[in-house]
Amino acid sequence: MHGVNRMAIEASLTARHVAIVTLHRPELHNAFDDALIAELTAELRRLDADDSVRIVVLAAAGKSFSAGADLHWMRRMAAYDEAQNLADARALAELMRTLDGLSKPVIAQVQGAAYGGGVGLIACCDVVIAAETASFCLSETRLGLIPAVISPYVVAAIGARQARRWCVTAEAFDAATALRLGLVHEVVAPERLAARVDELLATLAGNGPQAMREAKRLVRDVAGRPLDAALIDDTARRIARLRASPEGREGVSAFLDKRAPAWRDG
Repeated sequence: MHGVNRMAIEASLTARHVAIVTLHRPELHNAFDDALIAELTAELRRLDADDSVRIVVLAAAGKSFSAGADLHWMRRMAAYDEAQNLADARALAELMRTLDGLSKPVIAQVQGAAYGGGVGLIACCDVVIAAETASFCLSETRLGLIPAVISPYVVAAIGARQARRWCVTAEAFDAATALRLGLVHEVVAPERLAARVDELLATLAGNGPQAMREAKRLVRDVAGRPLDAALIDDTARRIARLRASPEGREGVSAFLDKRAPAWRDG
């Protein structure tokens, strides 16, 4: 795959069926503008529809993961009326919804600072591996704004109690705090970051592609639902359907036959 825009993002497909999407505006700390938002949204949609892609890695070039809104974009927004700002906000909201709703597992490889909307991107990913040197900040209130469109994903990641503090104070926090809050899943030394992500990708390569998509959907659909007869029946139907599927039959047969499943070769 070729980059959608060399100044905004780059994308490539590895032999493991992994799409690596890299924010590539290092001179601007990978800050968002309307063009990057549109390009990243379109690329994510394309990857979700591509059957050759099983896993997506979201990474960034340079020192920062993403500094949030681009200063030039912010200057343009300052002159917008409410309707124009609403259109801009909806575009960013659609990017977050697209990333959060991707059917395939998404791993965030966070090597540096993530501020504002950059925290939103991380909160939308399924697994987040961060370098010890990474830092985080929901910085919007410093500008007289609020982290509105990213708030559903941030609150889902860290909980309402913690979100009330960090959204209000706009304090920066380190990777260890992000781990404690649940925003990231693992923290590693900077020189180990790429290797740890690669180790995780090797582990995921052993999992059924359909099963990973269904597991992601399962968590989304089960979360917050009451434990009633409808939920119990729904979960029973899901596992019955997968057991009878070609991938489920192959996975169980491979386990019983003590061999690798077919998807490891495909």
